[in-house]
Amino acid sequence: MRYETIVIGAGQAGLAMGYYLKQSGGSFLLIDKGQQVGQVWKDRYDSLKLFTPRMYSSLPGLLLEGEQHGFPTKDEIANYLKRYAEKFALPVALNSEVLSVTKHGESFCVETTIGMFYSSNVVVATGPFQKKRIPAFSASLSERILQMHSSEYKNPKQLQKGKVLVVGGGNSGAQIAVELSEERETYLAISKKPSYFPLTVGGKSVFWWFDKLGILKVRNTLFIGKLMRKKGDPIFGSDLKSAITNFGVTLKGKVVNCKNDQIIFDDSTILEVNNIIWATGFQQEYEWIKVEGVFDKQKKIIHDRGISPVNGLYFLGLPWQSRRGSSLLQGVRYDAKYLIEHMK
Repeated sequence: MRYETIVIGAGQAGLAMGYYLKQSGGSFLLIDKGQQVGQVWKDRYDSLKLFTPRMYSSLPGLLLEGEQHGFPTKDEIANYLKRYAEKFALPVALNSEVLSVTKHGESFCVETTIGMFYSSNVVVATGPFQKKRIPAFSASLSERILQMHSSEYKNPKQLQKGKVLVVGGGNSGAQIAVELSEERETYLAISKKPSYFPLTVGGKSVFWWFDKLGILKVRNTLFIGKLMRKKGDPIFGSDLKSAITNFGVTLKGKVVNCKNDQIIFDDSTILEVNNIIWATGFQQEYEWIKVEGVFDKQKKIIHDRGISPVNGLYFLGLPWQSRRGSSLLQGVRYDAKYLIEHMK
């Protein structure tokens, strides 16, 4: 079948794009490999709460209901995304994995598990959660140690009895470590000393203050934007700090190697645990995009605010695509609207 635009991915980025495509009046289709809209959020760990409040967790045209300075759960977001697609009657093909994208003349061919689709434009909105990043040396650990990526973790019941090591100093790793420390000996391996930011200041979300100070709108081309991106996000909230102070979570340095039953750290200390959760993030993988001129020599996307050098090929939902919030629920709308204006 032929459409004017095909959007690959029906998460928050794809849905925001669908909202503006619907307004523009052209034919389009969203393709997603999930069983339902919001699947990625549904599949995350049970206790997950966003550190961005509801007032900054809405897509264009539909407010996320609830106390606006409060923090939504992952199921709340999953249900909101499903409701969003239904409200605006966005055409979504689910259970559809994209196998390849090629270009022939001015037309793209999108091969999927449910058939071939053709379009003048393709928007890749697959988000930051693609290929799990797990160090290769993890394969040398004993089979008696239970290993899983943070994307596979749901709750403590999945783990074996005994000690657990969470590897990774981001907000997901911090939240999981705090949760596990309530019932077992827990270690958290991080490469640098954690920095903390409060979730609320003066009764309002810290993101409300960020908005008022213009921090959420800082562009990636500015010096302060480049500095913020290089530094990375702090740990939001005080739960981890409290758990460390009260000896619930023990901090370790960077994991540099593993062998049999032992985890080796950068200070040469060794630890034996029964469980490891790799909260080491994801890496982008676009091997299925078989179009010349899209990637540089390091296989990184070449783009200017989501517009690739290949006419008709766009990206949406990339971290820092144009600003601090580009990959967040509230921020993706700005890049989606920008791409629509470019397509006209």
